[in-house]
Amino acid sequence: MNLWHRALTANELRQCLRIAFGCTLGFLLCKMFGWNYGVFFTVTPMLLLGMVPVMNGHAARQLIAAAVMCGLEVGLLGGLFGSHPGLMLPIVFLLFLYRFAAMSRGSLFLFGANGVLSLSIMLHFASYPETDLNDLIFSNLWASVLSVLIAYLMTALLPDVEPRPKPAASPKEPHRMRHEALLGASIATLSFMVFQLFDLRDSMSAQATTLLLLFPMHWNGALSYARKRAMGTLLGVSFGILGQLVLYDWSGQLLLVTPLLWLGAMLFSHAHVKEASGSGVGFGALTTLGILFGQYLTPGNDLVFSALYRVSSILFAIVVTLLACYLIHRVLNHFEATRFGH
Repeated sequence: MNLWHRALTANELRQCLRIAFGCTLGFLLCKMFGWNYGVFFTVTPMLLLGMVPVMNGHAARQLIAAAVMCGLEVGLLGGLFGSHPGLMLPIVFLLFLYRFAAMSRGSLFLFGANGVLSLSIMLHFASYPETDLNDLIFSNLWASVLSVLIAYLMTALLPDVEPRPKPAASPKEPHRMRHEALLGASIATLSFMVFQLFDLRDSMSAQATTLLLLFPMHWNGALSYARKRAMGTLLGVSFGILGQLVLYDWSGQLLLVTPLLWLGAMLFSHAHVKEASGSGVGFGALTTLGILFGQYLTPGNDLVFSALYRVSSILFAIVVTLLACYLIHRVLNHFEATRFGH
């Protein structure tokens, strides 16, 4: 890719370092203290530092509010409707709908994006009887608070060297916002239903992919991102397999695993900041790497099998999600009130 031939600016280098050190610190703390759901502690700092170039109070409030809302909703839904999937689906659709509506407005994109990912994964895990619901909710909330603290620490230690231009807000037509919210909520609900129906408890990366494809908020964007996500997944998985081969029997040694995660995060954040597209090849590789290391790299666990399984499940999820996205896009475009355009 020609992205690699352009030199990083000073600000971009600082952002790469913030992402790499931030996710590595989250991973390290999680493993040292033996916290469950390592994926939350590894991926959430990636999302925050990758999507918000300069940490600020507005981003911190959005992330923590998303975690609090998810905790309340999963706690109530899991307790009241956990054994009634027929009642769950319309409620889940409404919960996704208001999050995608927030994303469509732009100013609350981080609240909606983090909420969509957390809610889908947490509701799926909460449906299994052996899951400790309190541990799941607390882990997500603590990971969000810790990610905010890590992001502020990284920003203080590695601040930008020059002011960044403020992104120009582009207002959207109401019918386009309705289209984006309904499209996102419909696909997210379908994804949740399929993962529940087929009992896919070990396909977190594929589940996350079905949601990340929706972040561009429209069909053309999803189509473009699907190719980038597939490339990013292959890169992330290739790095994971290479890391497993290098470490061999020492994959349980934290002192050896941590520098490897930092190196991978640095490489992929390098691509992410150069693309400057929010969700590109680099971001796809970053999140894949975070899921592999955070959730699956444990003593006695074969990362090679996990990595190969991730690739096949993610590629299948991309194809199915795109098909559903195209069909729902076409249906919504038939009505004036929800028309996006062609």
